[in-house]
Amino acid sequence: MDATAETLARAIGARIKHERKLRDWTLDRLADLAGVSRRMVVSVEQGAVNPSVGTLLRLSDALGVGLPALVEPPATKAVRVTRDGEGAVLWAGDSGGRGVLVAGTEPPDVVELWEWTLMPGEVHRSEAHAARTRELLHVLDGAVVIEVDGEQFELGRGDAMTFFGDTEHSYTNAQDEPARFALTVYEPGVGMIRAKETIDA
Repeated sequence: MDATAETLARAIGARIKHERKLRDWTLDRLADLAGVSRRMVVSVEQGAVNPSVGTLLRLSDALGVGLPALVEPPATKAVRVTRDGEGAVLWAGDSGGRGVLVAGTEPPDVVELWEWTLMPGEVHRSEAHAARTRELLHVLDGAVVIEVDGEQFELGRGDAMTFFGDTEHSYTNAQDEPARFALTVYEPGVGMIRAKETIDA
């Protein structure tokens, strides 16, 4: 990891540990609720790994805080501004592509705004998100092939699409030039299932 990634990993780890301790949960309980290994939770909390977006989603969903809460400082005002270059780089491709979370809202209905760049030949594969998650994608430059549940859609500059993100999906740049797209992810009811489980327990 480079220095920026290390700083982000440590900040994410500290926030996850803080949220876990607020709930008086053990490492095993968080691992069980998130569907990840205890070793992964320990590594994330220590800032020793750069976890995948999927792992971060699992942890944030289990904690009921939403992904933006793990990478942004707590909001002190109704308005939060993210300046150019300040977004959280949560995915880095082998050829220089990046997935940057630039803005987000708080639970229970979490909306994430991403800026993606895929270099030629790069692919980002995403596991299924929580039920009823929706994604809206708008291609700003180049072309992107989106695969949703085994079906492929090719989008060029200016094209947009929306789809349910609660199934496996991927984004591919099969062209010879970089592709850039804006992605909005809507995840309703973050934390509601966990809250109900806690009440019913």
